[in-house]
Amino acid sequence: MKVGELTIFEDVNFTIHCGELTALIGPNGAGKSTLLKSILGEVAHSGTLNYFDAKGKHLRPIIGYVPQTLKFDATSPTTVLDLFMACLTARPVWLCSSKFIRGRVTENLRRVKAEHLIDRRLGALSGGELQRILLALALDPLPDLLLLDEPISGVDKIGMRIFYELVAELKAAEDMAILLISHDLDMLERFADRVILLNKRVLKFGTVREVFDSPEMREVFQQKNFPAAREE
Repeated sequence: MKVGELTIFEDVNFTIHCGELTALIGPNGAGKSTLLKSILGEVAHSGTLNYFDAKGKHLRPIIGYVPQTLKFDATSPTTVLDLFMACLTARPVWLCSSKFIRGRVTENLRRVKAEHLIDRRLGALSGGELQRILLALALDPLPDLLLLDEPISGVDKIGMRIFYELVAELKAAEDMAILLISHDLDMLERFADRVILLNKRVLKFGTVREVFDSPEMREVFQQKNFPAAREE
């Protein structure tokens, strides 16, 4: 893919499967976020994206997306419920009945163990709580493909672990395909099924150990100590 004369990435070819968490890693400027935006249709690109169901038939997937962060006025009185109402209805929030949509929002928040936050102001949420709210929003409607663009950037270790555990539970319960951008190799070693090493092109694609132990990984992250293989 090119922007003017600048090549963002090329020769990108991989397959992700339902019921798997595929991690997308690489150095800054490797094209990771741009790749996700290409999948979302926000960036024009050459090549094709093909989606198949379990029987091998083409389908038009529902795609959920969680960005790195949400920009908003932290002093605003906007609540979690208000955010969902604005995103899930076509009418202005002040014309919507909160009673009508509250049950739907509560169920969405329950998926990420955050139903207690429904009336909390957005500005009063911690970084980890906000990302769980955005995850819940991305799950309505339930997607076939979930894209996570560094969703735990700036989140503390406890919040990070909670988020990854939620994603792992969703993967198992809903059999969805998940593509995650992350720099936290320790968490990926625990939770990812496959890893894509990207730096303008796909350098390596395989299991966590196949990628982490590869010479391509050592070359890209020359001074990095990678997680050792875990004994089950």
